[in-house]
Amino acid sequence: MNSRQQPRWTQTWLGGVRSAGVDLGYPGEQLGLPAEGSGAVAGFGRRIGALVIDWLICTWAITQGLLRIDPVQQSWVPVAVLAVEYVLLVGTMGMTFGMRLLNIRVAALDGGRPRFLSVLVRTVLLCLAVPPLIWDRDQRGLHDRAANTVVVRM
Repeated sequence: MNSRQQPRWTQTWLGGVRSAGVDLGYPGEQLGLPAEGSGAVAGFGRRIGALVIDWLICTWAITQGLLRIDPVQQSWVPVAVLAVEYVLLVGTMGMTFGMRLLNIRVAALDGGRPRFLSVLVRTVLLCLAVPPLIWDRDQRGLHDRAANTVVVRM
């Protein structure tokens, strides 16, 4: 056996279903979203970039600058500020500051702005940190699936 070729029984397990010849389509195809451009599923890089921008705003500008609280001493405060930011901004505009800078937004599965309860569920799960790290083939984290939302490009 060639050293570069895996045994047949490990090909699907190690290489994923695509290595077995299964075509899953592009992310968002099952949701009726376009493959590219406006309305397409936002990539992981943009999503994590927006979260980092929002985290920096909530930690430095608001928690330290505005509230004068040391986030090292009270580490729950930046998370609470981030949660408030997400509920207020995603609930009213469909995006946070970081999302706006990176041209992405949160959308309901019908394409409109998500409802308040969906935003609340999504925010609570996002603050738990684990659900956003587990995603499906449409690049929707568990928090998006629970809230029936998807992050798309503008």
